[in-house]
Amino acid sequence: MVKYGIISDTHFTSETNSESLDLIFKQIRSIFRNVDAIIHAGDISNKKFLDKLNSIVPTKAIRGESDNIEELPHYLEINAGKYRIGVIHKRPSDLEAFFREKNLNILIFGHTHQPLIVGTSYNTLLINPGSPTLPKAPSEKHGFNKPIPRPSVITMNIDENNILSTYIINLKV
Repeated sequence: MVKYGIISDTHFTSETNSESLDLIFKQIRSIFRNVDAIIHAGDISNKKFLDKLNSIVPTKAIRGESDNIEELPHYLEINAGKYRIGVIHKRPSDLEAFFREKNLNILIFGHTHQPLIVGTSYNTLLINPGSPTLPKAPSEKHGFNKPIPRPSVITMNIDENNILSTYIINLKV
């Protein structure tokens, strides 16, 4: 039915090395080649990069704290199948109240630079694609190897039966 490419916290500026931009964009183009739309959860930082994403497929984007692309909203909602999806840059502090107020099934957010796909106790889904350019490692957990930061994006598919599948995809450094 619909497939989304989800990205956040790209932080491309006019000072960004063009070779670095080209390498990352080439991978993103390949990963998102079969999506219907891209969702960018803020901190794009550069309209040129947003235009490059739009050259792959239409991109729905919101504004993060480092964005000065005036036309971007701070929040948007998307309906896909039976799902109501909210997109915001920073995760609200009272998630349950936010989900109830907005009547959401899924919240896509950025800001942390750490990928996350997790359900909540109130039957909703949180998705954070991490960052393809400035990833942060998750917190250390006793008994596990020290985590390392990995550049990432997410794909999300909603099929004709409203079955949702999401995948974290690590980019090559």
